[in-house]
Amino acid sequence: MNEAFEANKNQNIIIENRAKLSVSAVREILSFDEQTVIADTALGRLTVKGEALKVTGFTNETGDLYIEGKICAVGYSSSNKQSGVIGRLFK
Repeated sequence: MNEAFEANKNQNIIIENRAKLSVSAVREILSFDEQTVIADTALGRLTVKGEALKVTGFTNETGDLYIEGKICAVGYSSSNKQSGVIGRLFK
């Protein structure tokens, strides 16, 4: 990823009719299935929840992510590396 992308902390999230989602400043997609997409962004970990979700595009150079499906929730969390049972015990 280039330095200009990392220096740009601005992020745009656009939701169209709860059916399409566009996100900028995405570093990588951590996981995805039909109910959840988790991505690491310049502003933290982004979780998208819904139904019949599909990642329709991701450009690593620009950090643009495109998702289609029924969007139910979008939220940020810290990108804490502790996960699983041990991570939840020490929150």
